[in-house]
Amino acid sequence: MRRLLVSLTLVCVLATIAVAADAYRFYAGALVSGAAVRVEIEPGTGFQAIAALLQDAGVIDNRRHRLYFALLAHVKGAARRIQTGEYDIPAGQTPAQILALLTSGDTVRYHITLIDGWTFDQMRAAIDRHEALDHELQDSDAAAIMAALEHADEHAEGRFMPDTYFFSRGATDLSIYRRAYDAMQDYLDEAWAQRAQADIAVDTPYEALILASIIQKETAAADERRRIAGVFTRRLQRGMLLQTDPTVIYGKDDPATRITRRDLRTDTPYNTYIHAGLPPTPIAMPGRAAIDAALHPQDGDALYFVSRGDGTHKFSATLAEHNRAVAKYQLQ
Repeated sequence: MRRLLVSLTLVCVLATIAVAADAYRFYAGALVSGAAVRVEIEPGTGFQAIAALLQDAGVIDNRRHRLYFALLAHVKGAARRIQTGEYDIPAGQTPAQILALLTSGDTVRYHITLIDGWTFDQMRAAIDRHEALDHELQDSDAAAIMAALEHADEHAEGRFMPDTYFFSRGATDLSIYRRAYDAMQDYLDEAWAQRAQADIAVDTPYEALILASIIQKETAAADERRRIAGVFTRRLQRGMLLQTDPTVIYGKDDPATRITRRDLRTDTPYNTYIHAGLPPTPIAMPGRAAIDAALHPQDGDALYFVSRGDGTHKFSATLAEHNRAVAKYQLQ
């Protein structure tokens, strides 16, 4: 009997040592080898379900190791602090490091880039097709989106800042619209406060936004923005028609088609060959540089410009000089 007790005790001791050794290897070892493993923890997921999710993803090998992981989480007080979202678990992470990651909220980051010069429709299409967003407003028209932003009295075009916006999976499309709207409003307010007051031809921040959108569509050359702003400013100050093609294109029934002479004679609110002053709304999303240019136009005597066909423009002070430039760069 005594030998049996000794044997049983020895077996228990050896088993305990084996379990302890196995647990030590688990706690000290790396759970992910090779490529990172992506897991998604959804809202309301309990800790046992999270441990099972990690096992299904290959992070934890078996049910015994799930128990070790649970014990560690409870000892560290991490079981109730795990945050929802997507996580990339890198190779070489220990259980403690994985718990630290899951409680950090450092989730996988997605991004969407809204391009300078896009129209509202182009921006909306990009947001609608982003697979990581929660689409509350998909296929909504501009008026519905502005109402959701609590700005139902405002025209949507030009109201959003082109930029790259980062977010976690499950962020709403409304949150992107709101961030882009707020970013534009904040920058426009700041730029307006620092405007060159004596040299501009716009009376309100919204007029500055309209002018900036035209500048944005007229040139992609950074060193030309303030020169073009100067041309438009002088034309507005002298009561001259702006005569800018991008506004005419925006007012067409199908802006994707090529502009024609007939379009230049068609009466739309955006035809600046017919109507004096600025068009009624922006025609695109201007970037920060275009806004700065509208509010800090370059001095000079140029009243005209024409595309050289290489992304730059020829500027002229007189109509005769401009006509020669048109003949050289356009009529050929």
